[in-house]
Amino acid sequence: MTLPTPESWSRVDRYLTRTLVGDDPALRDAVADQRAAGLPAIEVAPLTGKFLHLMVRVSGAHRVLEIGTLGGYSAIWMARALPADGVVVTIEAEPVNAEVARSNLARAGVSDRVRVLEGRAADVLPTLADEQPFDLVFIDADKESNTVYLDWAARLARTGAVVIVDNVVRSGGVADPASETPQVHGVRRGLEMLARDPRFDATALQTLDAKGWDGVAVAVVV
Repeated sequence: MTLPTPESWSRVDRYLTRTLVGDDPALRDAVADQRAAGLPAIEVAPLTGKFLHLMVRVSGAHRVLEIGTLGGYSAIWMARALPADGVVVTIEAEPVNAEVARSNLARAGVSDRVRVLEGRAADVLPTLADEQPFDLVFIDADKESNTVYLDWAARLARTGAVVIVDNVVRSGGVADPASETPQVHGVRRGLEMLARDPRFDATALQTLDAKGWDGVAVAVVV
């Protein structure tokens, strides 16, 4: 079996993206605006965006919670999968990012299905406790706080809800004993929580795509 190299997996990623995702002006412009505004290039890859879109559809979600908006790229993908009465509630700590996201969401025609809440997620999440439970939660913010976000995901989501955590492999660092960065430590603690906390049943998948070697954890709230 041929082992993947950055060149080969990038070629496969381009092929799969071209074949299964195609070119979308609103999404392309959203990324361009993020770059122009100086936001970091950490939005999900197109294939992962399509994965999120399909997970919203497959789960029949009406209410989606996103922790980490950035420029709104993933929120656009998920909002497009919602029924007419659905909503994405997305939390962003940086005001500049939230402003870019609102502009991108408006251009994509999904502003009526997305609420952008500004502030630290640890502070904003408790304010959602009295709302209807969420059907899907996507966690893509600072990795050091993954256990905090997972705890709130279990509190705010209904039984049977889907929880997706991005960036859980970190170029192999998650399984490298010599890697002890705060981000890797946070990812490990989150994965250990998914394994041991009786509120979750989870697995994880490695990915090789436009963002390199990483992965996602997928859980069900039980």
